[in-house]
Amino acid sequence: MYKHVALLVRKDGMTHDEFVDYWQTNHTKIAREIEGVTKYSTVLPVTPDAAEFDGLAELYFEDLDALHDALGSEGSRDYDPDKGKAKEAREDVNNFLALEERPRFIGEVVTQKDEVDGDTDGLYKHSAFLVRQEGMSHEEFVDYWQTNHTKIAREIEGVTKYDTVLPVTPEESEFDGIAELYFEDLDALHDALGSEGSRDYDPDKGKAKEAREDVNNFLALEDRPRFIGKEIVQKE
Repeated sequence: MYKHVALLVRKDGMTHDEFVDYWQTNHTKIAREIEGVTKYSTVLPVTPDAAEFDGLAELYFEDLDALHDALGSEGSRDYDPDKGKAKEAREDVNNFLALEERPRFIGEVVTQKDEVDGDTDGLYKHSAFLVRQEGMSHEEFVDYWQTNHTKIAREIEGVTKYDTVLPVTPEESEFDGIAELYFEDLDALHDALGSEGSRDYDPDKGKAKEAREDVNNFLALEDRPRFIGKEIVQKE
């Protein structure tokens, strides 16, 4: 499964509430009909004032060619589809997004843990957009992350689903990967991974503490945006 993740930033002069209203009322009904989309989720920040982005839009495709055909390649924050609902959606983003400030990521999903049978609607999600440490190659980063860190992170207390997303073209990607941890309960998420007001966090117990200590081995935390939100599945 491949996914396109857009880290959304609202247009200048628009409030967060106005942005969400337009996005959820107008844009989602177009985006869910983009050709090739098999799942479409939007993620709304639980504390907008502390979030680095106004939301996440996640479009899933079975086929990478279909994703690229609809949403362009990974080498640009913009894209220019010439047909169908993808074209209509691209034209509509001019009404509410600051495209030049909107990172995006195209990757392959690797499910590390799933206790909800893939049903993420209404779950709280911590998305970390990972940047490797200086002096480490992308391949070295992925090897450490997938071999060492994931076995710790999947045991963090309260985690019901855990996905890692690997970039399909690392040399063109703004991030080295995405770590997505899902929780049924927002308090459990905050207890494990901290609040949204900082890129860092400081758990004092359990596997969350072990995972936080381990990230020093491969992540540049100061360059790693993170986002805490509630997921709404718009199409499954």
